[in-house]
Amino acid sequence: MKLSNETKVGALTIIALALLFIGFNYLKGKDLFTPSKKIFAVFSDLGSLEKSNEVKINGLPVGYVYQKQEKDKDVSAIIVTINLTRNINIPRNSVAYIASSLVGSSFIVIERGNESAFLQDGDTIQTRKETGLLGDVKAQLDPTISNFRSILDSLKKTLAGINDVLNARTRNDLRETIANLNIASAALNNYLLENGPVNQSLENISNITQRLTISAASIEQVTDHAATITSSLVSLPLKKTFDTLAVVIDKLNLLTTSLHKGEGTAGALLNDKQLYDQLQKTLLSAEILLDDLRSHPKRYASFSVFGKKDKSIPLTAPISKDSLPRK
Repeated sequence: MKLSNETKVGALTIIALALLFIGFNYLKGKDLFTPSKKIFAVFSDLGSLEKSNEVKINGLPVGYVYQKQEKDKDVSAIIVTINLTRNINIPRNSVAYIASSLVGSSFIVIERGNESAFLQDGDTIQTRKETGLLGDVKAQLDPTISNFRSILDSLKKTLAGINDVLNARTRNDLRETIANLNIASAALNNYLLENGPVNQSLENISNITQRLTISAASIEQVTDHAATITSSLVSLPLKKTFDTLAVVIDKLNLLTTSLHKGEGTAGALLNDKQLYDQLQKTLLSAEILLDDLRSHPKRYASFSVFGKKDKSIPLTAPISKDSLPRK
């Protein structure tokens, strides 16, 4: 059977359209020859989510947005049909939310739960609202922008007040004041350059400062010597010396008390007048005896060496002496 050219052209056209349809869906992520499972997600706001946007789990694309449909006439919610392109298990307590990136379109993220039961074809997954990166940036920028606007308003009011204060007359006075300050500064500079006593005073102050520096070195040396002497005094056994002096003072106090009370021989001599007089008489008699012995030795010894016995009158008083006897 011979086919006509029209039949061949029609068949080629149908094949081309079929390949175009299959290729277009393949580029959109749809595989028409692989059986897929559909689940549903209900969102209150889709944002920039469009059909054919990816659905990811842990960053891995597992499906795409197949269809979007309003829940009721009031559009209280939007039902999104998710076409899963991979044969994976999604726990029933998993949660889906819409995320977006700075560059690119929005997509659905599924956070896996921990239940052992899994979602089946036609089940509805739980959802939550996620602000995303752009939402976080906007939420943080809004207060900053508001504060910046308040600052700008305050700055405008401040500048307006300054403009009111700095009128033409005030600005002229400021210019004259600055000019006078420049003149005074130049005059002071000339005075310092031309006036010799000022320079001499500065030189004298410099010399005094140098002398103080030299004196500081001497003072430091004296301080070092004082520190050395102090350390030497600290090393001396002063406590032991003071303790010994305290004992000696106590003994002197006891001796003085004993003498005052007349205890012992020395105390009796100091306090007993009669004993003192008797000692004086005894010493006087002993002195007379010694003088008589020296003057008349024959009276007390009859040895032949001295000749015959001396019969002169004994001494009744000591012999007067010009000096003490030699030791």
